[in-house]
Amino acid sequence: MTPQQPGQIPLRFGANYVPSSGWFYSWLDFSADAARRDFADLAGIGLDHVRVFPIWPWIQPNRTLIRQRGIDDLLALIDVAAEFDLEVSVDLLQGHLSSFDFLPSWVLTWHQRSLFTDAAVRDGIAEYVDRLTRAVATRGNVFAVTLGNEVNNLWPSNPTTLEASSEWAAELVEVARTAAPRLLSLHSLYDGTWYDPGHPFSPADNVDLGDLTTVHSWVFNGVSAIDGPHGPATVSHADYLVELAAATATDPARPVWLQEVGAPRPDIGEHEAPAFVREMLDAVTRNPALWGVTWWCSHDLDRSLADFPDREYDLGLFTVDHEMKPATRELAAVVRERRGSRPAPVSRPALVCDVDLRAQPERRGEVAPGSPFHSEWVRLRQAGPLAIVGAARAADSDYLTARGIGTVLTKA
Repeated sequence: MTPQQPGQIPLRFGANYVPSSGWFYSWLDFSADAARRDFADLAGIGLDHVRVFPIWPWIQPNRTLIRQRGIDDLLALIDVAAEFDLEVSVDLLQGHLSSFDFLPSWVLTWHQRSLFTDAAVRDGIAEYVDRLTRAVATRGNVFAVTLGNEVNNLWPSNPTTLEASSEWAAELVEVARTAAPRLLSLHSLYDGTWYDPGHPFSPADNVDLGDLTTVHSWVFNGVSAIDGPHGPATVSHADYLVELAAATATDPARPVWLQEVGAPRPDIGEHEAPAFVREMLDAVTRNPALWGVTWWCSHDLDRSLADFPDREYDLGLFTVDHEMKPATRELAAVVRERRGSRPAPVSRPALVCDVDLRAQPERRGEVAPGSPFHSEWVRLRQAGPLAIVGAARAADSDYLTARGIGTVLTKA
């Protein structure tokens, strides 16, 4: 599926769906009625889509066994979303969720083998991606599939290289695209791919593979230590990631989906969250590359469940008892203001980045939070929207026009 250019469509607003009862363990005894209550919360604040997470090893517990019951439960959830006019994006390989890894036993213990490099494992994954993608494509309210939630979180226990991880993702994106050409097929990575010089997943893969780019913005990656919770580096971090992605793509019209963003404690205090939501969204929703915003997450995590990092328990828009939070009211207000429209495009300046993230991934630390480049971008960004442009394209007038860039600035 070819996405429309961001400027041609209204901004999208949604939530990453975390069930209010039982977290993702609720897949083990799926309840459509429980999902109905959760989706009523989300539709009630004006959201238009959800991103959902079936658990991979519970659907494919053996390399040659894919459980139809697990697929049927996923389809039932998608149908419940349709009752509330919610469109659905399905993540395939979970993979990694809230500090826990969910991997099937056929890649662990005596079968220990990397899911990125072992040929038999890759064949098994390809079959799973094909089967699940074909199934969800039968539902008209499904618009996208993503290979998995931040699959690069799995690499420490699944050795890989820049070349192998790129080949793995390219192969699976193509499997999904072939299985369901009408759906967006996407690749999702956390921001180590942008900031960590030794990370074995390339920035180029973010912007080359799949039908649009996804970014995940979390201020606990070091940004909040600079000036959180309301400082310019903290509230502009989502916009900074969108700009890095836009500058790294070869296509100046490639959309960027802010697929995860949240207000994590203690970096963003409960009473500080509404203002953070407003300031962060005011910054990022003015970016012409932005496709949409999907909040992490829909519902809190019940504190009766053990061993999660403390910040994971309170990230929801709603409590486990379906109570709306002050930050949620602020998000709902932004959705009402921006629904059906997007800010009018204006010419904006761009700061030249001397680091070629496509060709020089070993230099990623030079654009990480707190680096001289990032600090200069944050300083200049306080005057208004500010693009990023690679040095190689800083004099390309057609490219600059396509991205709405006027003046080109060099770092002082």
